[in-house]
Amino acid sequence: MQRFAKQLLAGWLFASLSAAPLDAAISFERLPDSGVQPQAISTGDATHLIYLTGDPKAADIVYRKRINQSEWSTPLRVNNQSGSAIAIGTIRGPQMALGRNGRVHVVWNGSSIAEPKPTRGGSPMLYARLSDDGKSFTAQRNLMTATHELDGGGSVVADAQGNVQVFWHASPAGISGETNRAVYLARSTDEGGTFTAERAVSPVGSGACGCCGLTGLANARGESFVLFRSARTLMQRDMTLLASTGGGENFKEVLADAWLVGACPMSSASLASAGEHTWAVWETNGHIQLARLANGAWTTKLPAVGPLQGAKHPRVAINSRGEALVVWTEGTGWQKGGALTWQVFDANGEPTAGQGRRDGIPAWSYATVYARPDGGFVILH
Repeated sequence: MQRFAKQLLAGWLFASLSAAPLDAAISFERLPDSGVQPQAISTGDATHLIYLTGDPKAADIVYRKRINQSEWSTPLRVNNQSGSAIAIGTIRGPQMALGRNGRVHVVWNGSSIAEPKPTRGGSPMLYARLSDDGKSFTAQRNLMTATHELDGGGSVVADAQGNVQVFWHASPAGISGETNRAVYLARSTDEGGTFTAERAVSPVGSGACGCCGLTGLANARGESFVLFRSARTLMQRDMTLLASTGGGENFKEVLADAWLVGACPMSSASLASAGEHTWAVWETNGHIQLARLANGAWTTKLPAVGPLQGAKHPRVAINSRGEALVVWTEGTGWQKGGALTWQVFDANGEPTAGQGRRDGIPAWSYATVYARPDGGFVILH
């Protein structure tokens, strides 16, 4: 811990007191509209951003876009029903993916007032996509048909062929309990026009940690990944990676990072891909864990960063050189903000001098990061 603290201090002083390239390579921005829980995706000269605003119990999702680091576009509300998203808990907010021709797809856990409701009651898994003219989002739809007890946040992935996959974890019909939960997938082959009924894709017996989030990714090589916290027993809450090399047809477990903890840690995780590089980051017992992925499996599980003080909600982005920036929160909690901490890794996965810590995370939030075309990074918080 002392060694890591010294490294952070050295990186902070380096970034703050010198005019070295690192100082220009990482920039920081506050979210518009006092937003929380951001996600940004950058593709060439375009950056897409979503975040939550308003009442944490009944929030709205805002979408904006920028070209070549210009000003953010006029905000569009994603959810057509006001207050149908939720920020409380920090892991049930929206996730976004870009599909054919850059179409934006968004999913989120519905708030207590959200419509339409699932057949079996509870909160809905909601989906909306950007309309053809790019000026509005389609009406929100619930994708749950047979599952119930939605809790931890869902995720969406999409590709250039018009395939869209939406993942969430829930309980099967008539059954409850974390050890009986599973990760479910609803698929679309027409850009989100229609979806199949959900089906379980996690291994039998894996369970799912009820109030932990999950995240998914489809990379340019046709691989699909889902990162979630399992609940094989009430004490065994491993971070688990599922992978598919067949367009989401079949998934297999390729990584399980063990954590024995007798309560839900309300954790979240992140996946990012650029060129040949795909990274996964998550938290386990006060450490930020990292792995690099290829060919439907993890190729390198990197040394953990930590131990840290309350590290949560890591996010990762990769630039055109294969370098990665990981940002996470420290000191956040229930109705409590905190600090953001970051670390840059080179293309070989080795930590660099690019690191630091600063205040600025509001309650119910975290930071996100994206890579600029020049290889630098932008941290939004």
